[in-house]
Amino acid sequence: MTDRRKIYFISDVHLGARAFDNDREREKKLVRFLSSIQDDAKAIYFMGDIFDFWYEYKNIIPKGFTRLFGKLAELADAGVEMHYFIGNHDIWVGDYFEKEFGMKMHYNAEVTKINEKIFYLEHGHRTGYRPFSVKVMHFFFHSRWVRRVYNLIHPSINYYFGLNWSAHNRTHKHKQEDAKYLGENKEYLVRFAKEYVKTKPIDFFIFGHRHVALDLMITKSSRVVYLGDWITNFSYGVLDGENFSLEIYEEE
Repeated sequence: MTDRRKIYFISDVHLGARAFDNDREREKKLVRFLSSIQDDAKAIYFMGDIFDFWYEYKNIIPKGFTRLFGKLAELADAGVEMHYFIGNHDIWVGDYFEKEFGMKMHYNAEVTKINEKIFYLEHGHRTGYRPFSVKVMHFFFHSRWVRRVYNLIHPSINYYFGLNWSAHNRTHKHKQEDAKYLGENKEYLVRFAKEYVKTKPIDFFIFGHRHVALDLMITKSSRVVYLGDWITNFSYGVLDGENFSLEIYEEE
């Protein structure tokens, strides 16, 4: 009998990104990773930005990602529990993942107990300090009225705009090579976690978004984890019983 007891966390794959030229290989690598954990995974938490841009019309979804979707269906049929926390690149996820793969969708930060440990879970783009301009942009993109207007735009125009905007930002503003740990005093997610634990006990803060792999003790019993990415790090978190570790997926 298969012993399913491990909980896995992964974020920031950015499939479909036009700023990178190895998209198909990264998708294949992700599928191989999911295959490698299929027999011992009790649950998998996808912590946002799995896709570089995702907009889901009522009856239309983006083409591509066939290998990943096939593996997600296989995991669902095998009884693996799956969760999806939206990120800033996949804000407009609809009900496709829930209906097709039985995923539980999460649109806000959540505090939950897993294996008797208390987790604070969020992609990271809406937690802690954010410049006013970023707050306005997030408010705009989370608006139902904006989505209704966007629904009127032809999918070809929609995706051309979304993917090229993301590629421009990645090339000119948020370059992958600039994703570096800034230190405890400058990391806004770390600062947020330090303030949060003053009033509420948390064992693990799990974030994506920063594209940095980090496992930092902020108190004797509380850790902040940045999950890294699947562009250069190929990192993931795993909870094995009571022990949590940040790992790198390496193939022989």
